[in-house]
Amino acid sequence: MQLPLQISSRDLTLSEAEERLIREAAEKLDQFWGHITSCRVMVEVPHRRGQTGQRYNVRIDIGAPGGDIAIRRKPEESLMTAVQSAFQAAQRRVQDRVRRVRGDVKLDRRSPRGVVTKLVPWEGYGFITDAAGREIYFHRNAVPDDGFDRIEEGMDVRFAETQGEKGPQASAVAPAVTPRRRAAGR
Repeated sequence: MQLPLQISSRDLTLSEAEERLIREAAEKLDQFWGHITSCRVMVEVPHRRGQTGQRYNVRIDIGAPGGDIAIRRKPEESLMTAVQSAFQAAQRRVQDRVRRVRGDVKLDRRSPRGVVTKLVPWEGYGFITDAAGREIYFHRNAVPDDGFDRIEEGMDVRFAETQGEKGPQASAVAPAVTPRRRAAGR
């Protein structure tokens, strides 16, 4: 993390062991993705009228490329459970962010479509022309399951576009599946 971890508490005092638990969980997040800029953790005991026993609420605010990630979980009876639950949710959200940043997002039917207009198989890359007539570069690594060898010029494909060093490029490419048409009279 670029900024030091901030731990604060409201309506309770955290022990050294509890702070250590939070620090270790935050370090795991930072090891998972080194682009996290900041992490703020708030532990509080929410006020509840007419109910006995303490419940703990853990909120985590993570500064990361592409926008902050905020984790808000329901209160738990155990502080350890509340911390673990919040950091597990944070890890899932960070994983989602990493996938989006890397372009590992699954393609769906709404993904842009194009036609493979140039293929250089011995070099391992090609170009897609989209509906607007733009040429989009793609590398063999953008085609999952070693499918680059099955791609041909003139093939309709779906793709996820990202901005590369030299212009637009496809981070994921898959053959476009044409929908089956229903038989007349059905």
